[in-house]
Amino acid sequence: MAHPSIRLMRTQRGQVMAFIAMALAIVLVPLAAYAVDIATVSSAAARLQEATAIAAMEAAQQLNTPAFRSSGVLVIDMDAARSAARAVLAAEAPAASLTSVSVRGVEVTVEAGQLVRLPFDFFPMRAAHLQAIASARLTAGYDGPISFWLNVSASDSSGTL
Repeated sequence: MAHPSIRLMRTQRGQVMAFIAMALAIVLVPLAAYAVDIATVSSAAARLQEATAIAAMEAAQQLNTPAFRSSGVLVIDMDAARSAARAVLAAEAPAASLTSVSVRGVEVTVEAGQLVRLPFDFFPMRAAHLQAIASARLTAGYDGPISFWLNVSASDSSGTL
């Protein structure tokens, strides 16, 4: 006849496995939900920041041509900058909304926001509000490498200065 403790061990075999399975489920399910939520928010934040930066660069290129021709001073057209920023955000991040476009001299600052719904309803917070800010500056420069080489005189290319 088997010892009573051996009989007890045989009847309890597998309970540790069930306990570990329950403990893992209690720990891993929330951890996995948290990881998916964080990945979703991080990805949306990166897309929003990139779209806002592109919108700022595009808005900074909106030169007020009549003012430049009359005075020779670089001035950004505020209405064109706002329209350009709105168009870029609509194309790059359709869920984003343009918060503001401000122009100070030749610098444009674009602010955008986005509400990101979290995939899991595990946490009390069901959505995250993201905000991105980007600035760009209009600078005088050349159109391309060809315009740079056209400004070099023949004496410079021969080595005599």
